[in-house]
Amino acid sequence: MEAATILEVASGSKLQVEKASPADTEQPEASLKQWVGSPTPQLLPTVEVHPKIWLPRALRQTYIRKVGDTVNLLIPFQGKPKPRATWTHNGCALDTHRVSVRNGEQDSILFIREAQRADSGHYQLCVQLGGLEATATIDILVIERPGPPQSIKLVDVWGSNATLEWTPPQDTGNTTLLGYTVQKADTKSGLWFTVLEQYHRNSCIVSDLIVGNSYAFRVFAENQCGLSETAPVTADLAHIQKAATVYKTKGFAQRDFSEAPRFTQPLADCTTITGYDAQLFCCVRASPRPKIIWLKNKMDIQGNPKYRALSHLGICSLEIRKPGPFDGGIYTCKAVNALGEASVDCRVDVKTPN
Repeated sequence: MEAATILEVASGSKLQVEKASPADTEQPEASLKQWVGSPTPQLLPTVEVHPKIWLPRALRQTYIRKVGDTVNLLIPFQGKPKPRATWTHNGCALDTHRVSVRNGEQDSILFIREAQRADSGHYQLCVQLGGLEATATIDILVIERPGPPQSIKLVDVWGSNATLEWTPPQDTGNTTLLGYTVQKADTKSGLWFTVLEQYHRNSCIVSDLIVGNSYAFRVFAENQCGLSETAPVTADLAHIQKAATVYKTKGFAQRDFSEAPRFTQPLADCTTITGYDAQLFCCVRASPRPKIIWLKNKMDIQGNPKYRALSHLGICSLEIRKPGPFDGGIYTCKAVNALGEASVDCRVDVKTPN
């Protein structure tokens, strides 16, 4: 053939055919027709950045929401050119009536306006670019309050105690139970009081019930959302009966408190000044009540207007009114009853001011 010929194919690419050798001159047209009629080659885009998903730390464990809450998850990823992001729920396509997805250049958003328990499960995000892909799985758990225990029964009552039994609820709220809350109410007040919280067994003993009262009991189930909305109440009341008390009288031994006089606080020596009142004090113990006698220098001074003697609850006092130089001396307090007598002495000095 002569100079090279350039053919343009439908894809826009150009094919240059060089001068043919003598060996190729036998079927030149068939060779060209065969090449021109072949399919146009498809060129894959060059992957500049491999796809990768950046899963937030909070979503690496089960993501828990309550029924009616909004689920709004933003998952960043990378890839250049822009990769293709797809979501699945438990290996199936998403229900577009309930779940919406928005894919951006570098993130994907999964949105559920009002979550229901059916929305729980494994959500997988797949980011594809060319023959490469990255996946991330998110576990979502939608929970609600549990149902009430199916029944509660009063098993036994003894003393101030009552035994209860109940059966677990049929619906746990799509999560594990934290336990049960047991409450009691007496028929007089009708008020409910909590006895046990987050109790894990299906039977219990309620103690310290008040004698003479009658009690009803109820049990709530509890999970992360809180207590069940209702609770079964015992059909029978627990009547705490008063135990019959038998009093045994014992012979009372009369104690003899008789005692001879004994001074527990003696008289104290004192010094006073002429014209200034002086007082003497002492304490005596005796039964029956003793007679108190005051002496000065062994002479009875009872009835002397210069002295005032008092006795109350075993405390004896003697007031010396405006003593003079001749009022000094030895003063004695004597206590006498049917069992004996006792006495105490003190010295009183009266000085004249300079």
